[in-house]
Amino acid sequence: MQTKWDMDYSLYLVTNKYDEEHLSKFLSQIEKALEGGVTVLQLRAKRLSTRRFYEVALQVKALARRYEVPFIVNDRLDIALAVAADGLHIGQDDLPAAEARRWLGKDKILGVSVRKLEEALQAFKDGADYLGVGAMFPTKTKNDAAAASFEELRNIQIAVNLPIVAIGGINSKNAALMKKEGVQGIAVVSAILEQADPAYAVKELRDVFLCG
Repeated sequence: MQTKWDMDYSLYLVTNKYDEEHLSKFLSQIEKALEGGVTVLQLRAKRLSTRRFYEVALQVKALARRYEVPFIVNDRLDIALAVAADGLHIGQDDLPAAEARRWLGKDKILGVSVRKLEEALQAFKDGADYLGVGAMFPTKTKNDAAAASFEELRNIQIAVNLPIVAIGGINSKNAALMKKEGVQGIAVVSAILEQADPAYAVKELRDVFLCG
């Protein structure tokens, strides 16, 4: 099992919209992605009640444990603490990173979404372990995601000594561009979970980002 000090961020899976009527399919798609070689798993489920988020988080965490992959909860510090997740990922409109770090302690993983250099510098100061930079490309997964330029990505990489995970609209056709930019990982949603064979989709992304 990875620790926060030896994390492999290369293929970072963020779950897509949760559908209560298709929980078994939701879990099955995640497991297939894990079989394919995902290296980090983040549960994102914006519209769930607290109780249901907690229940689903336990099931998704069990899958992550089976494949020895770090399990990260999106936004919800309370859920991350309640299920003993490996870490938390927050955005600019969520709990301040310094507060999240205070509650998580030093051993848990803390990721912060940024798109500007000043946001990245603040996240570093507040104790982030990695940065999610984007959206690098248009994405239908998060319609309100503001774009981050390649120039700003490069500025962040120069100024901030943290692993960078590129996020937003990344797929097998543009993952090579992210490799060329030198990021440590790519965060993917629909390019894995909305494919007929998530395991194959992961392997295809691995070939492009890690081997291409």
